[in-house]
Amino acid sequence: MAKAKSLDIFVWQGKNRKGQQVKGEISAKSITEARNLLRRQGVSATKVKKFAKPLFGKGASKVNAQDICLISRQIATMLGAGVTLIQTIDMIAEGHSKASVRKMLTDIGNEVKAGNPLSSALRKHPDQFEDLYCDLVETGEQSGALETIYDRIATYKEKAEALKSKIKKAMFYPIAVVVVAFIVTTILLVFVVPQFEEIFSSFGAELPAFTQLVLGISRFVQDNGLYIAAAMFVGAILFARAYKKSRALRDKIDRKILKVPVIGEILKKASIARFTRTLSTTFAAGVPLIGALESAAGAAGNAVFRDAILYVRKEVSGGMPMNVAMRATAVFPDMVTQMIAIGEESGAVDDMLSKIATIYEREVDDMVDGLTSLLEPMIMAVLGVVIGGLIVAMYLPIFQMGHVV
Repeated sequence: MAKAKSLDIFVWQGKNRKGQQVKGEISAKSITEARNLLRRQGVSATKVKKFAKPLFGKGASKVNAQDICLISRQIATMLGAGVTLIQTIDMIAEGHSKASVRKMLTDIGNEVKAGNPLSSALRKHPDQFEDLYCDLVETGEQSGALETIYDRIATYKEKAEALKSKIKKAMFYPIAVVVVAFIVTTILLVFVVPQFEEIFSSFGAELPAFTQLVLGISRFVQDNGLYIAAAMFVGAILFARAYKKSRALRDKIDRKILKVPVIGEILKKASIARFTRTLSTTFAAGVPLIGALESAAGAAGNAVFRDAILYVRKEVSGGMPMNVAMRATAVFPDMVTQMIAIGEESGAVDDMLSKIATIYEREVDDMVDGLTSLLEPMIMAVLGVVIGGLIVAMYLPIFQMGHVV
């Protein structure tokens, strides 16, 4: 069967039946077809042109994880309502507001219409659909339970995105404290302190040591500020490149960050939640335990837990019970290994893993809320100390003059 022609995105302007000026986007194979479709909708198009903005390159409105999460839930809901797969994909594509998503879904729909499996069509978009996602879809197609599998996929993606959002929230506040303090301090040193230095130059007396220290820092920042900024910018780029290319560097940072107070504990619990949620979803979908552990290792999000899960996979493939192998890693808490041991004995490992994931997701949520409450006054304290210290340094000579008088 010949492959259907991929649809293009066209932007248009025109008037509706009421004579009102309207504009929008439409998917079609050609400008002629786009005009015909608009005419059927009661739109008299005055201008129709191909969407010029790149759909997946630099500057494009990219398909993000939230889009995939929403699409997964929509597919699960519509399949559950008895809508066919092709109709489901077409309806979601037509109703989505993002041109990049419509383009992607149209291509996937064309692949399915041509007789290719959905999992094969999804694998052609690796930036949007990871191997785990495609493997689960393939399992659903082979078992004839795509509706059930998609419901599990949608739940998994929703939980994963919620957890990711919590982690970003936990990391945001410490970074915000440092950035705000740095910006405020730089502004004071570059623009405010020099004004006081001009005043002090007319005093003709020795300035306090603290004031001299602040003035020295101010001169250094003014003289070398551009070089410092350039060095920081270049350093950030080099670090980003090294982090992307070097797995050893990423693994080292992963190990170090787990030792950071509070933040490290949140990341540990988040990794456990991701591991158990992924393993629960894949195992319940019918993926063999060995393959499920491999997928869970990639989804753990931290090198320490990845290596521990791969060790567990190796031992389980040799016949060792999973809870015993997990205990041997000394990475997983006793509660986790005990609950999995109960699950293995009762034959309900996937249910027990789901319960563990729910527990740790709730703990991450509570810890992030606690961190937020702790850091809000800390931000005020840090800024108060920095700004207050600079103000005291600038007014010390004035106070001393008043004392002498």
